[in-house]
Amino acid sequence: MASRAESAASTRRALLDAAAALLDEGGPDAVTLRDVGARAGVSRGAPYGHFADKESLLAAVAAEDWERLSDEIAAQRGTPSERLRGALAALVMIGRRHPHRYRQMFGPPAGEEPGRMIRASCRTQEEFLAIVSELVDERDVHRYGGLLFTGVSGIIAAELSGHFDTGTWRASADELVDTLVALIADGRSQA
Repeated sequence: MASRAESAASTRRALLDAAAALLDEGGPDAVTLRDVGARAGVSRGAPYGHFADKESLLAAVAAEDWERLSDEIAAQRGTPSERLRGALAALVMIGRRHPHRYRQMFGPPAGEEPGRMIRASCRTQEEFLAIVSELVDERDVHRYGGLLFTGVSGIIAAELSGHFDTGTWRASADELVDTLVALIADGRSQA
């Protein structure tokens, strides 16, 4: 028989999974505590026992997505350039596979525990900067890291908005990511 703590953890997990699925299917408007509870197969009041409101639930989903991204970045193997490409590709894949969750991750922290989302995103950025630090001088790590991270975020936003479909840029999102990585890797070899 499951303990009370195990049961609560199981219910919380089911609620988070249900909220992520609803978010993927229809964006933030599709996520209500009532629908999350129904999808998770728990009582109507169960979501309120774990989350103060919808914003807190969505913030918890975003924090978990940041944590997964951190783990994926930390698990990258190969040369520093290969690991950088892999880390940026992981970020691109979240945007492609889970656009609503991606937007939630990059939105302002909300809910009753905004600190959790901030801590999770900071961990991701630290993992990312650790890779960048192997490619550039220490004094340039944050500048190049910021350029890469925000540049790829812009690339994802442009792709999600359909800007690459117009043909104006004559490059894909992946080609632009590769160009950013090459600029950093080549810059290091020329220094």
